Amino acid sequence: MANSAQARKRARQAITCRAHNFSLRSELRTAIKRVRQAIAAGDKAAAQAVFSSSVSVIDSIADKKIIHKNKAARHKSRLSAAIKAL
Repeated sequence: MANSAQARKRARQAITCRAHNFSLRSELRTAIKRVRQAIAAGDKAAAQAVFSSSVSVIDSIADKKIIHKNKAARHKSRLSAAIKAL
């Protein structure tokens, strides 16, 4: 356990930061899941609409460095390809 005051404060901050990052990562997974469900339903227009809103979520989380920018690009690319394949 942390011994100095500075280390105790950093430990408290790390807990808060981890919880925040966890919620953002959950938001990312939900956004991707919503697009996949729209693709599974087979409605291309609805899938495109959900995809456009999910792209902003994916980009914002990548900008905050919760996930790597290449991982964000990979998710967007694969979802876009799946929508085009409908």
